[in-house]
Amino acid sequence: MFRDEDEAERFVEQHFERLSRNRWERYKRMIRRGYTNRWNFFCTYTFDSRKHTEESFQRGLKTCLRNFSNRKKWKYIGVWERSPQKQRLHFHGIFYIPAGTMPGMLLDISDYNFRSQRRRITHQNTYFNERFGRSDFEEIEGRSVGGVVAYIMKYIEKSGEKLLYSRGLPQFFISDIME
Repeated sequence: MFRDEDEAERFVEQHFERLSRNRWERYKRMIRRGYTNRWNFFCTYTFDSRKHTEESFQRGLKTCLRNFSNRKKWKYIGVWERSPQKQRLHFHGIFYIPAGTMPGMLLDISDYNFRSQRRRITHQNTYFNERFGRSDFEEIEGRSVGGVVAYIMKYIEKSGEKLLYSRGLPQFFISDIME
């Protein structure tokens, strides 16, 4: 493929430079969209092997979120990830869910967190639990958006996954600047 060793080295260097630039551009888009939009929930949807295969879980959840985005004006940014111990697939996302558009009911469920070794109350949605597996909804109201965006960024860095966005998320503010 290459005439000499130098040409092969240049090709490899350009390829790695391109990959690095693409990763940086994804980070910038994520940060811009994260800060220029309103968010009210941080959600995690966990795969349940009794209800889906991994492929059908991903396809079904993507379709569901796309439909809510189109029909109910939901906005979201998320990333796929596997848990470190069990390698169970799940989706982390930040969402804007307009009032009155939440399907099902949010239930407060007492749960044990093995990482912190404490009981905690989780907010789970009956609609998503029935269709996909476990769902966790945390309100962002009291939390910093920067912390939530950084949390999502961590998963991009760990796995190199691409982000999943709803359509029409603005990346910039458009304004007129007076003299």
